[in-house]
Amino acid sequence: MKIQKAAQAGTVESSDIIVKIEPADAGVEVVLTSSVMQQYGKQIEKVIRETLSELGVDAARVEAIDKGALDCTVKARTQAAAYRAAESTDYEWRTKA
Repeated sequence: MKIQKAAQAGTVESSDIIVKIEPADAGVEVVLTSSVMQQYGKQIEKVIRETLSELGVDAARVEAIDKGALDCTVKARTQAAAYRAAESTDYEWRTKA
């Protein structure tokens, strides 16, 4: 999946995360701000990177603002933002086992 334009998904409400994705020349850069950064920052970034990898995204800049979202919410918001940014409607929502 190729990121074509900037897009976002989510909110900054409690227990949610806003994920903004934009095109990049190479690599995936994740900039994370979280109210639980010390406890869960590495896990949140891992979920974002794994989700993008599953979608085949290899070049993107991601800015995420977390307000205590669960892993499933982080994954869903990342997927939605990526599909919007890739201008894709070929949704594959199932997780890989």
